[in-house]
Amino acid sequence: MTKPITLALDAMGGDNAPKQVIRGMDLARERYPNLSFIVFGDEQRIAPLIQRYRRLVDVCKIRHTIDSIADTDKPSQALRRGTNSSMRLAIAAVRDGEAQGVVSAGNTGALLAVAKFVLKTLPGITRPAFTGFFPTVKGESVMLDLGANIDCDADNLVQFAVMGTAFSRAVLGIDRPRVALLNVGAEELKGHEALKNAAEILRKADNPIMDFIGYVEGNDIPAGKADVVVTDGFTGNVALKTAEGTAKLVTTFLRGAFQRSLVSQLGYLLARRAIAALRERIDPRIYNGAMFVGLNGIVVKSHGGADAMGFAAAIGVAHDMVGGNINERIIEDLERVGTPAAQELGQAVAS
Repeated sequence: MTKPITLALDAMGGDNAPKQVIRGMDLARERYPNLSFIVFGDEQRIAPLIQRYRRLVDVCKIRHTIDSIADTDKPSQALRRGTNSSMRLAIAAVRDGEAQGVVSAGNTGALLAVAKFVLKTLPGITRPAFTGFFPTVKGESVMLDLGANIDCDADNLVQFAVMGTAFSRAVLGIDRPRVALLNVGAEELKGHEALKNAAEILRKADNPIMDFIGYVEGNDIPAGKADVVVTDGFTGNVALKTAEGTAKLVTTFLRGAFQRSLVSQLGYLLARRAIAALRERIDPRIYNGAMFVGLNGIVVKSHGGADAMGFAAAIGVAHDMVGGNINERIIEDLERVGTPAAQELGQAVAS
């Protein structure tokens, strides 16, 4: 029997809160009947919404607060003024052991800042990384960092590789993921020094948890050449936004092409099932839910504009992270790589 999991939810975060948050909870509860929730936000707005869904009534606790963090708030403002916000209290529930993970569609910078302040990082991890999924021709791949760290040194990239490997093993069920560093070419001489040094560390590591395959280029990501793609946050965020924009461009072009003439409209009728399958395959809602790996707790960020289906997907990521014991895996895996971070981990554990 699947073990019970309790998640803390920031019900006031995101463009469509709290309505789509509560609907997403209901969709997630249908898929994951072992879930229960602690919901943080304005009780007068949340309670009537929960009452609409039979699956939620007996598995939700509401923690009332009228404070929330706005999308326009800077991380420093969120830290100073947001001590009673729905986001801060939801994260604190993980720290205090009331919940095993937190999901928010709120301000990304504030979420990272508050989560890092409240939960701290895992032993041996210097920086948490923003981690998410990419659709590929072979299924799905994991990519990090997607925007949390603009500048990264070699040890950061090695830590990202270990954390991405744990993420892939926990969510995608791949025992020995293929791991690669994103570069401007596959040749060993290309790339800046941090990339070259990280590649050298990963090549020399006696590492049974991953299959390091070297460098990949941007076009190798959708081809599914690697299960885990590692890069700095600047490059990763550009790649993510480009992929999202390309998916929207493809659907826009398809819509325009099938509306061009009566013949093309007839073609649409004949191909509508295949088109629906394509739309579902590249639907960003399915891949919604990026995790800040490396924190001493499960923190999942939903897209701010996510609808109920998208928020349910983010809850699903949190569920899988808790069920897959990802933080325990990261600590174990980091010890095996033999980096300066691993040595720091060993000293921390010994003390």
